[in-house]
Amino acid sequence: MSNSDKEIKVHESYVSFKNIDCFENACVIIDHLIRILKDPENSNAYWEKFLAKIPKAYYARDAKIDIKEELLYLVCSSVSNIGELFDEVEDEEAIFVLDKCETECC
Repeated sequence: MSNSDKEIKVHESYVSFKNIDCFENACVIIDHLIRILKDPENSNAYWEKFLAKIPKAYYARDAKIDIKEELLYLVCSSVSNIGELFDEVEDEEAIFVLDKCETECC
């Protein structure tokens, strides 16, 4: 086997975050979550505490002030709970964007 056969081609083994807006993906998930939680039947103490943790960057829609990527971390660390809620309310669009964000960014 020659050295050229051993080379790993970047386009085959690595997918970059180029052209993926993870901040916006996380914002769209929070948009859906807030909309769903407006119905008191979907809310509880867990979600109240979760909503209180949403960083200011989300409300400003400004990734530049979210330098620690707090919004993405909040979404990614709660993907299972968010997914369970989206499944419970059978919101196909919300499920799709959560899956997209999880696949691309988390």
